[in-house]
Amino acid sequence: MVRRALAFAGVLTGLTVALHFQSMLPQSLTARLGPYGWIAIVAAGMLAGGLIGSLLAPWAIARIVELSAWLENRAQRTPLQDLLSGGLGAALGLFLAFLLTPALASVPILGSFLPAIVAVVAGYVGLVVGLKKREEIFGGNGVWSRLGQRERPGRTAESVAPKVLDTSVIIDGRIADICQAGFLEGTLIVPSFVLEELRHIADSSDSLKRNRGRRGLDVLNRMRSELGIKVQVHERDAASGLEVDDRLLRLCKAVGGKIVTNDYNLNKVAELQGIMVLNINELANAVKPVVLPGEEMSVHVIKNGKETGQGVAYLDDGTMIVVDGGRRYIGETVEVLVTSVLQTAAGRMIFARPRDAAEPDRIRAQG
Repeated sequence: MVRRALAFAGVLTGLTVALHFQSMLPQSLTARLGPYGWIAIVAAGMLAGGLIGSLLAPWAIARIVELSAWLENRAQRTPLQDLLSGGLGAALGLFLAFLLTPALASVPILGSFLPAIVAVVAGYVGLVVGLKKREEIFGGNGVWSRLGQRERPGRTAESVAPKVLDTSVIIDGRIADICQAGFLEGTLIVPSFVLEELRHIADSSDSLKRNRGRRGLDVLNRMRSELGIKVQVHERDAASGLEVDDRLLRLCKAVGGKIVTNDYNLNKVAELQGIMVLNINELANAVKPVVLPGEEMSVHVIKNGKETGQGVAYLDDGTMIVVDGGRRYIGETVEVLVTSVLQTAAGRMIFARPRDAAEPDRIRAQG
């Protein structure tokens, strides 16, 4: 069908060229050719146009298929917000050019082609401006979001704020279990530069770094395929000349989202800039079992402490227990009595001493 359509277009083009050629010839030559001569010229033009259209059809079809595949690929990779904002900007630019067409057409000499040039320029400028203003229109605090909140008063921007993942929390891997348990809602955004950093780590010559990078990529694939979590790759790069942490913070501000991280320094910088931070380590500390002074527990002392006579043990969740006088119990399991609990930014530490050593003090206190 496409080949026939192109052949028919060639026939029409040949007819148009023949008629135009006839209008350019002088009257004397026109009279000499007669009606049959002109019929022959028109027929030859239509035949030549049809043949050219048929010959060019395979090449034209191949180019159309390639263009369609390229457009489809770009449309699949481009976020929906980019398509909507770019299309809206281009439409506004073309509408403005349409309004200016009567005035531009009246310009001497340039009026015949100036409207077409202005339409192309206005459409392109509108497309670029629409893409650059995408976050202001469709972002977490954008115009579109605020309109949606007015229509649905019970739905706030806070409840639908996207979560931006950094490299450390992806490599850590616990983010997948937290999402599976339902503690994180909304869209998880993975910036393209974070994926690039993961790829560099996965290609590292250091086996430890290489395993960490591959683990991070496996976690993302598991979240997206097995767990069905909405993970969006943010293709547009922001401030490419800055470091990764600065680009993450700029992206969070642009989309009105929260940053999910394990990085202590990034956590503090984000808080200073007024960005909401979800720290996986803080969540892990918050859900650890509460241990109060005076409670008893059974621990396995594994090494010396920093101070003389101290022993160190660990709970199943990684909490360090410093046992005063526990050095002689290294390699053994001992019952201890909790004396104090220290909460720090790096985690929680429990101080205890063996129950046998604490028993005389308890008897004296009761006496």
